[in-house]
Amino acid sequence: MTSPHLRLLGHVDLPAHKGKGGFDHAAVHAASGHVYVAHTANDAIDVFDPANRQYLYSVPDLPGVAGALVSDESQLIISSNRAANTIGLFGPGPAPSVRRIDVGVKPNGLAYDPGRQIVLAANVGDPAIAGSHTLSMVQLGHATTRVEVAVPGRTRWAVFDPGLALFYVNIMQPAEIVVVDPRRPDRIAQRFAVPHAGPHGLDIDSATHRLFCACDAGVLVVLDARSGFVIDERPLSGVPDVVFFNGPRQHLYVAIGDPGVIDVFSTSPLERLATVATEAGAHTTALSPSGDQLYAFLPRTHRAAIYDV
Repeated sequence: MTSPHLRLLGHVDLPAHKGKGGFDHAAVHAASGHVYVAHTANDAIDVFDPANRQYLYSVPDLPGVAGALVSDESQLIISSNRAANTIGLFGPGPAPSVRRIDVGVKPNGLAYDPGRQIVLAANVGDPAIAGSHTLSMVQLGHATTRVEVAVPGRTRWAVFDPGLALFYVNIMQPAEIVVVDPRRPDRIAQRFAVPHAGPHGLDIDSATHRLFCACDAGVLVVLDARSGFVIDERPLSGVPDVVFFNGPRQHLYVAIGDPGVIDVFSTSPLERLATVATEAGAHTTALSPSGDQLYAFLPRTHRAAIYDV
């Protein structure tokens, strides 16, 4: 469970699962260093302090929570509550007041434009409900407005590039990435074909305008964020989920639940450096803003593993 590229420092025990499922997406609040992880099995976001290796508290009543996103610019935590068709908005710190906003069917992926205060909720949808594969574009502020943008298939994860001021969203089938310009949030601006099945995890290097797309076919694809041109690709150790790009170190981490590993890549050039064992089912991670630590969420033992990178 350790390598020269990911050195295991220890674990933080998190609350035991109350229902089905485990952990999902997570993010880190830069000012406090606290980690916010969607604990889907408990309909809550768990918060822990990795510096002291201590669980702090949970934010409850977030049904089917699938995503946790932190905006340090706005001091805002956003959750996607898949079982309630809502997103939740709250500030850092214990016992927050949660503002809930209706979105589309089964929200999952999240991205946020802090300058325009626009939340993108990528809705998984329901095959039994026609037209339910959508992006909910939520304009926050005194008068919250919402626009639904139809997409061609089930959504996966989403990111916002502050440099290009664009949203990117993975679509499972057809295999593509859709681009939305927040200045015209009621339509798809571009569509990039992905050459392998099941685009899933997604992250971006804003400095070089590269998208890192991990596909269910077991392939990591790198695309130009401006044109959609495929720059490179490499095989993965299995079916991936969460992807994090570490800018300071030019590394990429791909979480793979089966068999339970993290593939570590250098990104300049694109080469796999290591495959680090985590735990079966561990498909999600979080990266500290400094790029110094990576956190992996272990569903069988309901713990977070802390790695020095």
